[in-house]
Amino acid sequence: MKRSELVRRIAEIGIVPIVRVNSAEAAVRSVEAIVEGGIPCAEITMTVPGALRALEAVAAKFGDKIILGAGTVLDPETARISMLSGAEFFVTPALRVSTIEMAHRYDKAIMPGALTPTEVLTAWEAGADVVKVFPCGNMGGAKYIKALKGPLPQVEMAPTGGVNLDTIGDFLKAGACAAGVGSELVDAATIKAGTYEVFVERAKQYLAAVKAARA
Repeated sequence: MKRSELVRRIAEIGIVPIVRVNSAEAAVRSVEAIVEGGIPCAEITMTVPGALRALEAVAAKFGDKIILGAGTVLDPETARISMLSGAEFFVTPALRVSTIEMAHRYDKAIMPGALTPTEVLTAWEAGADVVKVFPCGNMGGAKYIKALKGPLPQVEMAPTGGVNLDTIGDFLKAGACAAGVGSELVDAATIKAGTYEVFVERAKQYLAAVKAARA
């Protein structure tokens, strides 16, 4: 999928589930549940033990039925190896221009992390497809996105941190093109209990919240 099409699809879905778990198996099972719940998108973070194996397994199972990303990508080398394992987009916690260049060399999308207005604009001018505003919850949540979008309406933003079922609609209404959702969707306690069907239902609830916000 071309980079521009991929970004359009992510914005259409409106939510990027962040899978930060304690094993490759848990990551794969979590993504399966998310997809079953109707969200054809997921970001597996590089902090997951065996993250590359998890990417490969998900890519092999779902192919182009899922938009698969690698998260917590700190450098171009990690971007490259995760791409070879099946990642179509990269999410980073901070701005590193060389990682943006690596992504674009292979026509992959990237969401570098930024927080202040200066960082957000710097990331956008460096070629970010979407700027991940992180940690957004600590800065006032949806109000902070609205404040940033005032002078920077051209910048596509995806907040991470402070996004849950109650707030995702506010973030989208404030101007976010999508939102990253972590432990509010995929949490350790549910994984420990082995009740992955909980993620199926949560995925449906998040999709309903996105739809309601955009109605």
